[in-house]
Amino acid sequence: MQAFIGLGSNLDQPAQRLISALHALQRLPGIDLLSHSRLYRSAPIGPQDQPDYVNAVARLQVNGTPHQLLHTLQALELAAGRQRLRHWGERTLDLDILLLDNQHIDAPDLHVPHPQMTCRAFVLQPLLEIAPGALLPDGTALSSFLEEVAEQAVTPMSELDRDALIE
Repeated sequence: MQAFIGLGSNLDQPAQRLISALHALQRLPGIDLLSHSRLYRSAPIGPQDQPDYVNAVARLQVNGTPHQLLHTLQALELAAGRQRLRHWGERTLDLDILLLDNQHIDAPDLHVPHPQMTCRAFVLQPLLEIAPGALLPDGTALSSFLEEVAEQAVTPMSELDRDALIE
């Protein structure tokens, strides 16, 4: 199955954490990293007493079930020192499943498409960078939500060439 994964960090060298996470995804059996966006900087959505975030989106080809992917991503978060101290709080690494093929999943521990992706510019901009025609399972173009998030400042980190991040 094809998956789009949102990556985010705002602690302990967040850009390097995302690059390391992309490398880790690339090395996992059963996962092929097909492409990824540039890195983007954005203000936190939640408590404002935390550093800005660095975000990206990766497109993966995954062999396995959605829950196997979820558990793999959670293991990578834990390995990066992820702690859930407060809602929408600071993070060393956050990996979210955004889309899985054309699936709609509503399980207690997994919701696909990601329930808040359409109201977050830091998800939409990098996702649309690598998949400009991306659609929700109901056929709605994700690009149609850009106007609704236009006030959210998301800045590409242009000094980091996305093709140089993964060799």
